[in-house]
Amino acid sequence: MSSQDLLIREARESDLLALIALFAADAVGGHGDTTDPSAYDDYLRAFRTMEASSDQTLYVAELAGEVVGTFQTMITTSLTGRGSSAMIIEAVQTRGDLRGQGIGAAMINFCIGEAKSRGVRLVQLTSNAVRKDAHRFYERLGFKPSHLGFKMALK
Repeated sequence: MSSQDLLIREARESDLLALIALFAADAVGGHGDTTDPSAYDDYLRAFRTMEASSDQTLYVAELAGEVVGTFQTMITTSLTGRGSSAMIIEAVQTRGDLRGQGIGAAMINFCIGEAKSRGVRLVQLTSNAVRKDAHRFYERLGFKPSHLGFKMALK
């Protein structure tokens, strides 16, 4: 794959089935994603929430007209760091049969470029503790493990 062949763009509602399939194929994530048609409205509602937000953007990576990856960015501003902003990268996913071909690196580098162009001071992400390959991938791209995260499921 040539990076020139890869198109990174904002997701459209017409991408939703491909995005759902990407997440449903992830056996490690444990998010309960499914291609069951009865769940479609849940995904559509979430997509429309992201689409309406000025602080969130859902992207796809497209190769030869097919969605082969996705990620979401969120910009947060806090009082720490003298009121600076951070970009959070979330839900990074590359189609399983295409991993190791530079798609993930292209998506993350796109995020870093976007963050720099917006004057953001920090780019951060979390990764499932069992995804050791992903951790090595992020470290190769220059990320440093720095914090311990905690979650509490409410449903």
